[in-house]
Amino acid sequence: MATLEHIRFVPHHCDVVGGNVSYTLAPHGRIIQTLPQIFWSDHTPWREANLWAVERARSGAVVLETIESNLRDLADYANFLELRNLQWFTFPTRKDERCLVQYRGALIEARNDGKISPSTATVRMRHIIQFYRWVQLRGLLCPASPLWCDKTVFIKYFDAVGFERTLVRLTSDLAIPNRARPGERLEDGLLPVSVGERDAILTFARQSASPELFRILSLGFFTGMRLGTICDLKVQTLEDAVPDPSAPGLYRLAVGPGASPPVHTKFEVTGQVWIPQPLLEDLLAYAGSTRRLLREAKASPENRHLLFLTRFGHGYGRRGSDQSTAVNVEMSSFRRSGVALGLAVLRNFHVHQTRCTFATELARLIIGAGSPVHAVAIVKDALLHRDEATTFRYIKFIQKAAAKEATANAFMAAFTGIVNAADVTGGKHA
Repeated sequence: MATLEHIRFVPHHCDVVGGNVSYTLAPHGRIIQTLPQIFWSDHTPWREANLWAVERARSGAVVLETIESNLRDLADYANFLELRNLQWFTFPTRKDERCLVQYRGALIEARNDGKISPSTATVRMRHIIQFYRWVQLRGLLCPASPLWCDKTVFIKYFDAVGFERTLVRLTSDLAIPNRARPGERLEDGLLPVSVGERDAILTFARQSASPELFRILSLGFFTGMRLGTICDLKVQTLEDAVPDPSAPGLYRLAVGPGASPPVHTKFEVTGQVWIPQPLLEDLLAYAGSTRRLLREAKASPENRHLLFLTRFGHGYGRRGSDQSTAVNVEMSSFRRSGVALGLAVLRNFHVHQTRCTFATELARLIIGAGSPVHAVAIVKDALLHRDEATTFRYIKFIQKAAAKEATANAFMAAFTGIVNAADVTGGKHA
């Protein structure tokens, strides 16, 4: 199975002197602490894909998060190739035997089966095509026949002042259209869990999961922070929490690159998030516990200030990323244990659903308090959304859910009345 690893990349200049290759440290090169690289199941590197990542990282034109996303999708493609025993550079005459065509079909099948979202299928295929365009541009792959047929698409739209504009986009016949599944979807295509399911998950986590995972899930359910932010929380961040003067029992945590100390957030948004006082007190007690202090003693100087540390003293998440291998591994075991004991909600449960649940419950409380006008602004600030469009999806979700519930109750009452009337009539005839 191909794996995605991360290396510390130090730029060097390569020169050939007297028939020998010599490497000299680039004087003004930028050191990259977590550059993604792909390795095949036999532990050999995928040189072309790794070179693509290095070139884009060194140019500085692409942020590291984008390169991470590109390589993650290429790693999925590499696993597909190894599973089907295919080579990424071999393209037979028959199109249906080509690796790109087969991978496209596999993505569409996974999308139709609900295993991945439509947007994920579209983006993965787009990233694979971007990689193949690059290897052809660099002369690393010279196929005898075209790999796909390019076509130009014209997109018309109106700008802010009402003038019609046209965008020209280059696409191919291998591209997968982003056809969204019917139904409401929130961030990352996930749906929230109910309050009862939330409480059941946390109760089971307190009994069966590690103290770290229980608190990570609690932070997600009651603060709405993303996994990358939770894993990058510092002890000092908790100690510097300030009470919210307008909401007794709630405290505010400063997060983002502009906070002191800085805490990772998506899109580098700086702001403050709410945290309930009981949860804050529990986290501060955990920060000073023997369990965490023993882990802190094993940690490197740059990780000691993190709230959550693995038993080896490493951080739970990769710096500057919303991904966490440690959490993914424990969540997999946690889901299996819960499903085995009959907790069905854990079957397809993801950590990010904690954020969706917090947002929907917050929006429900605000709307229920008679403040629908202010709901968008409050939820946007609490979740550190970059724009109102994402926040408004939560408001629409709550409004639709209320309408669906009222409709279901009305139909249920009508159906029950019909059945009861039929039973009474039948009893009289009998």
